[in-house]
Amino acid sequence: MNHVAVIIDDEVQIRRLLRLVLEGENYKVHETETGQLGLMEIATRKPDVVLLDLGLPDLDGLQVLKRLREWSEVPVIVLTVRDDVQEKVAALDAGADDYITKPFSTPELLARLRAAQRKTRPSEEVSVFKNGDLV
Repeated sequence: MNHVAVIIDDEVQIRRLLRLVLEGENYKVHETETGQLGLMEIATRKPDVVLLDLGLPDLDGLQVLKRLREWSEVPVIVLTVRDDVQEKVAALDAGADDYITKPFSTPELLARLRAAQRKTRPSEEVSVFKNGDLV
């Protein structure tokens, strides 16, 4: 199954790297360099996951995250150079599902993507236990 990812990062090299990594895992990738365009891309593409940098040219990534959480529960992984504990706490409290600092390990990023998507994947089959009249 192909997943859809939106990358919001102002660094071209990071977007290229993420695109290569994600396309290698059968993701359809959409990328943008600003927060405003990123929000429009998310609304249009309905992605399975969003990778969000905090240092964007038009909006701070936390603003993007707060606006996004007003209308979407899509998993968001913050991917940024900001490694201050207060920044991490602020992003997680604002609705980020995970927080990874740059530079990052590709296998770790992919594992965290899988974990974030496991949390939101709809249950395909519901098990019901019946014993006589007890359900």
